[in-house]
Amino acid sequence: MSNSESDDAEWQLALDGDGEAFARVFDRHHHRVYRHSLALVSRSEDAQDVVGITFFEAWRKRASVRFVDGSLLPWLLLTASYSARNVSRSSRRFRDLLAKVPPAETVAGPDELVDDGDAVQALRHLSAQHRDVVTLCVLEGLTEAEAADVLGLPVGTVKSRLHRAKKALARLLDKPAHTPDLEMSTQP
Repeated sequence: MSNSESDDAEWQLALDGDGEAFARVFDRHHHRVYRHSLALVSRSEDAQDVVGITFFEAWRKRASVRFVDGSLLPWLLLTASYSARNVSRSSRRFRDLLAKVPPAETVAGPDELVDDGDAVQALRHLSAQHRDVVTLCVLEGLTEAEAADVLGLPVGTVKSRLHRAKKALARLLDKPAHTPDLEMSTQP
């Protein structure tokens, strides 16, 4: 059957067991029913629910649906309006119920339980390029050559970025640049 078939002709095929005919009616009208539903409910997820309910009702009441000039669309839009009211009412009742429930005691999440410390805060203030070099060479223990290979940079660039990053970290932590805890050997 072509798309030029009327809904009532497709519907009769669906009633006779042609599942593809129902799919063609769905494909023909679901976008329009969705747009209509979206105007009636507050969330797109609710509009999708309304579309599903509408076509479920169409199939459930398949023997008694009404066609207007061979089109099922008017019946679908009216059913979507009723369904949207039900979905909105259910959503409102759910929100009202949640408002009556006392709020849960707030528990700190894992990110709130861990103190990052000054060093991690200082690391976050570095540029992405400097942070990458520090992370690879200092925290992960890669050699400058290995870090250069991973980053796709010359070894000299990694060395100079690491030197500048250590100086920046020292400034951010208010320590002299030659402090032993910032001096890390990059040799294997």
